[in-house]
Amino acid sequence: MGRIDHHEKICTLQTYLLGQGPSDRVIDRSVRKIINGVAVASKMISREVSRIGLSDLTGETGTINVQGEMVQRLDIYSEKVISEAMERTSSLCCMVSEESAEILTFPDASRKGEYVLLFDPLDGSSNIDVNISTGTIFSIQRRVTKQGVGSLEDCLQKGSSQVAAGYVLYGASTMLILTLGKGVAGFTLDISIGEFILTHPEIKIGHAPTKAYSVNEANYSGWSDNQKLLIRTIKGLENGEAYCTTSRYVGSLVADFHRTLFKGGFFAYPADGKNPNGKVRLLYEAAPVAMICEQAGGRASTGEESILNVVPESLHCRVPVYLGSRSLVDLTDKVLKS
Repeated sequence: MGRIDHHEKICTLQTYLLGQGPSDRVIDRSVRKIINGVAVASKMISREVSRIGLSDLTGETGTINVQGEMVQRLDIYSEKVISEAMERTSSLCCMVSEESAEILTFPDASRKGEYVLLFDPLDGSSNIDVNISTGTIFSIQRRVTKQGVGSLEDCLQKGSSQVAAGYVLYGASTMLILTLGKGVAGFTLDISIGEFILTHPEIKIGHAPTKAYSVNEANYSGWSDNQKLLIRTIKGLENGEAYCTTSRYVGSLVADFHRTLFKGGFFAYPADGKNPNGKVRLLYEAAPVAMICEQAGGRASTGEESILNVVPESLHCRVPVYLGSRSLVDLTDKVLKS
């Protein structure tokens, strides 16, 4: 997975974005400011996550968000610190957040930033008070309109047009996983100096077929016949050949996909009776994770087409997702289309 040699010169996220580390890409200054803003906000979120049980941010707010989900106090805090970090840049024309029904704009109505930030402030937050890993997911798109505040046209773009995508995992350590469209790199937060340090310069997803699969089998009764057949096939219940030898499911997209990215295997959240279009939101969950997956050498599919080719119909539209090692996603498409 391309872990860095401790004898190599230390490379921070800042130097990486300037093309002074293993990456030779010097990216647009506005994109650098957005990524650095997300990194700063994630340090603040990481601090609060590590203090769950000790702070007043634990628990629910008592309100329901646009997703129909109970809002956690830390959801609101995370959206707030990311939004405030972005206000200090001039890079964005607007933002889309999982927690807000409408496009987020800025107090300065004349802002003419060239980019859109789409983000899930705290993925997996329903598990926060039982100390399960959570994360922040983000996607950066270049606007398509020419001026003024951002519009739906700027936000509703296919994943294939993403400029950059990433997520921050709040786990045993805090890691930022990033793609700029040329491979995937991983950075670990060194809390002693407050910097993200490049620790995995070239992450490649595992391709061996006998790895873990990750899916919520409690939804089995609501799956289509072909979806049930897929899971039976992967487990070796159809022809005796098991493609995956163990099961791992957390219930947090970032945590489940992070394990798949580093260990290989297969993560799925299919459509079911309760979620006929799937449960994972396209713009700020499925598309950025799909970009990371494919840049690491894996595949990301809805079961019918590449996630990166799906045209979004609304800010919070959902899709089924199948992510992971190429051989297993190829098998998925074959079985689901049979």
